[in-house]
Amino acid sequence: MVIVPQDKMGLVTKKFVLFGPNRELPDGRIIATKGEAGFQAKALAPGLYFWKWVWQYEISMQAFTVIPEGKIGLVVSKDGASIPSGNILAHGVDCDNFQDAEKFLANGGQRGRQAPYITAGTYRINTFLFELSVTNMIRIQESMVGIVTTLDGLPIEQGQIAGKMIDGHNNFQDFGAFIKNGGNKGLQPQVILAGSYNLNPWAAQIEEIPMSEIPIGYVGVVISYMGDEGKDQTGTGFTHGNIVEKGFKGVWLEPLGPGKYPFNTYTMKLELVPTTNLVLNWASARSEAHNLDKNLSTITVRSKDGFPFNLDVAQIIHVPSNEAPKVIARFGNMVNLVSQVLEPTIGNYFRNSAQDSDVITFLSARKERQEAAKLHIKRVLDEYNVNAVDTLIGDIVPPESLMKTLTDRKLAEEQKVTYETQKKAQETRQGMEKETAIADMQKEIVKATQSVEIAERTANAAVKKAEGDATSVKLAVGAEAEAIKLRATAQAEQIKLTGNAEANKILEIGKSTAQAYELQVKAMGGDNFTRFKITEELSKGKIKLIPDVLIGGSGGNGGALEGMLGLQLMKMMNPDDKLEKDKSVVEKPKDGSK
Repeated sequence: MVIVPQDKMGLVTKKFVLFGPNRELPDGRIIATKGEAGFQAKALAPGLYFWKWVWQYEISMQAFTVIPEGKIGLVVSKDGASIPSGNILAHGVDCDNFQDAEKFLANGGQRGRQAPYITAGTYRINTFLFELSVTNMIRIQESMVGIVTTLDGLPIEQGQIAGKMIDGHNNFQDFGAFIKNGGNKGLQPQVILAGSYNLNPWAAQIEEIPMSEIPIGYVGVVISYMGDEGKDQTGTGFTHGNIVEKGFKGVWLEPLGPGKYPFNTYTMKLELVPTTNLVLNWASARSEAHNLDKNLSTITVRSKDGFPFNLDVAQIIHVPSNEAPKVIARFGNMVNLVSQVLEPTIGNYFRNSAQDSDVITFLSARKERQEAAKLHIKRVLDEYNVNAVDTLIGDIVPPESLMKTLTDRKLAEEQKVTYETQKKAQETRQGMEKETAIADMQKEIVKATQSVEIAERTANAAVKKAEGDATSVKLAVGAEAEAIKLRATAQAEQIKLTGNAEANKILEIGKSTAQAYELQVKAMGGDNFTRFKITEELSKGKIKLIPDVLIGGSGGNGGALEGMLGLQLMKMMNPDDKLEKDKSVVEKPKDGSK
């Protein structure tokens, strides 16, 4: 009795056969399917088994085979039929994912590496027959594509670089279907997109590359290196290459618009053609972002009079999207268009044009040269399915000596114009100043006119006022004269009367005084009356006849010193009474006389 656990399987080895026809394995076989001695194809599932005598059977317990998530199991069969010549992988047979070894061998399973594989899960694999290895799934990242190269299949047809397009193999995951449908070994035209795939690395190899991107402002012309020979779509007028329908070998008639495409860059080529206006610079110091003009440089020409000079040229072109395949069919790419057509055409045109004129004429007729170049280049590019939008002449660098002569001449002309302009400006300024003076004088004239008018009116008013004043004065003078006359008459009369009265008064006073004097003389006598009148007059004049201090010089007395002390004493007693400076000090004579 043998018990196989639930997580195990029993691998049976039969040691010998006692009786029966199938006692030994056929030649070349290692797994017994009909009870022969040896490794048995039929394994024991979990359970209870009888009659497995230990002297006849050897039972070994083996764990189930587990394939983790994100992995696949690759199988190698140790027994089976031989793989056909030319193939490297055994084709798949119905065997319950290699869990039924008897069925695998019975259905013609082949020994060696198996094209089928087992995915993530738990399996009861008879390791006497099958050997497993675990590998990763294939993952293609976003914006990437997988280029497939198969390692088994039919040979690629002669004249082709890749196999035929095969359907029904689920992105090469069902490699048996790929082989069955006639798939070729080698490079495949079909690509696989972003995602995870169960791909047998023994059957196919994957190279991951970025998707092909066509920017905005461009179209992509497809050049296919594989496929059948297609019918030319350009007609007899275009003899520079075949342009074919999509899917055939050659340049495809319909270009692709902007976007991302999963292109197999080994079997096809995507040539970008700008459909916006394209600027190409024949200038050593300038280049556009597209770099189509990186090899273009400033054009050196020689004039009719033998002077070499440089000029920069910019050419604007436009390639229509429907004409892009013809441009690529003719030139292969845009770089060849520039180097094979534009560069020689534009360079030779300006060299020939410069030889027909001298430098000064070339410089002065720049606009006409530019228009002529535009028309000429447009006619040439029309033959190459390219539109010439415009031709522009940039910097022209003539010889330095000639440029100095031209500059001096131009400066002289400009100075002449400047002088003429200044002359006209001065004349204009003079006229303006004259008009300004007239305008300023006009204000004074108006002011004077108004002053005259005001003066006239003032004078008239003054005359009227004077006439009125004169009349008034005349009347006033008459009245005043009459009044003065009357006052004078009255005053004269008054003076006369007053004079007469005063005269009479004086006369009477005199008579009275005379009579009084006569009486006094009679009473006092003539001498006494005279002395009396003298004394009276002296008293009226306040003349001191006797001094306030008398200083004498007789013996024994103080004399002058006493007089001085007495004078000082008087000042102290009466400080408010100031003595006159010229007061006389009379010294008493020594002889006692006055």
